[in-house]
Amino acid sequence: MKNRVIVAFLLMLPFFASAQRGERSPEIEAFRISYLTQKMDLSEDEAKVFWPIFNEFQKEQTALNKERNQNMISFRKIPEIDNLSDTEVQTLIVNELNFKQRNLAIEKKYYYKLKSNLPIKVIGKYYRAQETFKRELLSRYKKGGPDRN
Repeated sequence: MKNRVIVAFLLMLPFFASAQRGERSPEIEAFRISYLTQKMDLSEDEAKVFWPIFNEFQKEQTALNKERNQNMISFRKIPEIDNLSDTEVQTLIVNELNFKQRNLAIEKKYYYKLKSNLPIKVIGKYYRAQETFKRELLSRYKKGGPDRN
């Protein structure tokens, strides 16, 4: 198990470097990696395949989210919908749907990459771990921070 954690950490170093540039919270990403490593229980060979694909996936999602936040006016930034024209509201909705579609395309792309390189049960563990990670993270923040138990 110790070797698996070390291999996972070494494979995730490039991702930690990008997190240090402010793209993601390093604390949350460290927790995510630890959580996924524990829940997926990858063999060393599986980890060598999984983590580079995961890193590419995270990089593409980060780039898409960055583009969305920088270039798009979203509903979160509009204080009052009633002050917009119907065309402006429609544009906001269509833009949001387009970003969701692009995100789904990224998810599908990496699902097929994982599927072609790893057993389907490993991929199933990943998807389950991603969902339970979100709940665990929310639970920890409700208790006062990500490092709380």
